Order: sequence, then structure tokens, then C-alpha cells
Amino acid sequence: MKEKIESKLRSKFPQAILEVSDFRGDLTFLVDKNSIVDICKFLKEDEELSFDLLVDLCGVDRAKRKDRFEVVYHITSLKNKFRVRLKVRVDEKDCVVDSVTSVYPTANWHERETYDMFGITFKNHPDLRRMYMPEEFEYYPLRKDFPLMGIPGSLSLPKK
Repeated sequence: MKEKIESKLRSKFPQAILEVSDFRGDLTFLVDKNSIVDICKFLKEDEELSFDLLVDLCGVDRAKRKDRFEVVYHITSLKNKFRVRLKVRVDEKDCVVDSVTSVYPTANWHERETYDMFGITFKNHPDLRRMYMPEEFEYYPLRKDFPLMGIPGSLSLPKK
């Protein structure tokens, strides 16, 4: 199955597949962020592959790398009982990725959470707003440069 998926992706998206790794049975594709929607759509709609479920989507802060952030997509083919991981790298200066909610509606809340915690914006998201933090909160708590004890005075806390 692994060879079939890689072969199909490389032939359909030759410029977009940047790296492929297989670690302990987990197949991961690093892809160009501008192709993420097309790749997800292809993986879902291809009858043989049938990756019909987005299980999770999350952000990663790599701190000092050139492309500081990653968005990681965990997708599963229920028909084939197989899963793959897709990753896109995002530069801090251009912290925007296309939303995959048009392909996987379950991405809605995952993308909102990633936006709220990391500040990664998902273009064409139907309702991109914060989930946990107040809308006026200026910071992103899961970034590695966010202080462990928070920023004094940044949030008004309830009085006892």
C-alpha cells in the first residue's frame, strides 16, 4: 500500500511532494503548502486509496527553523485500514495555509484550535475565530516563545 500511495502522489503532484519518510510504519509526506487542498482531495476521491477520514490536524512550533511552523494532517482510509501523515511547513512571516474544510469538514475545529494556539491562519475557513482564548487576546499560547507563566496582565482573570 505504501508504494502505491507514494507512486500515485509523485506522479500526480511531482513538484509538490518535497519529502517522504517511513518511520516505524508511519508514512509521512512533506508537501508544498500551496498544494495541500488538491492533495487531500486526490487522496479522498481516488477510489483505490479512499482516504475518507481526517482524524487529526495540529500545529507544531519548530522554534528556530527557517520555516518555523508545521501543520500536520493525519488521514485514514477506512476501506484499506491504512493511515498517512501529511505535513506542510509555514514560515512565520507568511503564516497562512489553505483550509481543507472543503475536503474534510472535520478540519473545521482542528484548524480553529491551531489558529487559536499557534496563530496559523487558514485561508477560506468558513468560521476562523478563537476557541479558547478571547478574540482580543494578542498572543498564541502554544508558541515556544510564549512565557511558561503567561504574560502578566494579558488576560483579566475572574475575581474571587
